[in-house]
Amino acid sequence: MPDSPSAAIPALPAAGGVRGILEAAVRAQQRGDPAALAVVLETEGSTYVHPGALALFGAREGQAGWLSGGCIEPEIETQAAIAARYGRVEWMDIDTRSDEDLFDGSAIGCRGRLRLALLPLASLRELPALVDEWRRGHGDLRLDIELNGAMRARVGDERQPWTLPVATPSWLGRGASAWQLEIARPPSVLVFGAGPESPSLLPLLRALGWVVSVVERRPRWLAHGTHADHAIARTPAQALATARAHDAALVMHHHFELDREALEALAASEIGFIGLLGPQQRREDLFRVLPEAARASLAPRLHSPIGLKLGGDGPEAIALSIAAQLQTLRYAAV
Repeated sequence: MPDSPSAAIPALPAAGGVRGILEAAVRAQQRGDPAALAVVLETEGSTYVHPGALALFGAREGQAGWLSGGCIEPEIETQAAIAARYGRVEWMDIDTRSDEDLFDGSAIGCRGRLRLALLPLASLRELPALVDEWRRGHGDLRLDIELNGAMRARVGDERQPWTLPVATPSWLGRGASAWQLEIARPPSVLVFGAGPESPSLLPLLRALGWVVSVVERRPRWLAHGTHADHAIARTPAQALATARAHDAALVMHHHFELDREALEALAASEIGFIGLLGPQQRREDLFRVLPEAARASLAPRLHSPIGLKLGGDGPEAIALSIAAQLQTLRYAAV
């Protein structure tokens, strides 16, 4: 969280994506909400989600995450309440591939099958520690789930076994009886400079599931750090001297010397995607004053100007173009 008095910090908007679901699950568990976490074990045909997708039901804040366009969620919510009430794993096999579903209006828009495990949050007592390690970027969250209720979760060096009571699944004896799922760690971006684009860009990136850290020392722009997970009032070199691995860095001070300082520090880092705000001429001017070794290190990683060409003017349009490019980076290998 930003380093300033708590009374002056507005509440951050909830993070989105899988990150938002897991963080909501931790909050629900800590409050003692009668909630259950739905985990997609396997899919077949055309479905809204893929194995490893999550959704939370029964939390005081309301549902987090979606497994369809909204058509099957009421049915899942009913079973999730049973899982939470009795403290056992409930199983669901939802098949929407028949023509009857299509013609009677009950089809969800995709013709496929989902198999789900509904896990009672109260039984997953060590979940907060696992989610904290995952959010810090210490590894992917790996889940092993067996039909007999044996479960194992691990993130990096953090490991936790559970054995839960289970209901009898409708597909007993037909199909898999164990699943190995992997939920990728949330991506992390380091933003150098909290300029006019920040109030639009930073909440948007959080809503997409990114962990956002802002490096900013100028008093005029420090308030924009409240839109990020972390505000770091240090030099670029100091900000980079942390254990966390970042997937991307953005240089967007609107200030030549501060951009130069950030680029020189980033040249010594291993961050694979570096975005520079401003026209091509700005990149050329900055490269003229950077050491040769820094230019050679940055050249294959630097994206300048940052952002996809979506059209529009002003900070909001720029923020959208940057977020779109980062999402393209995130899913390039998918």
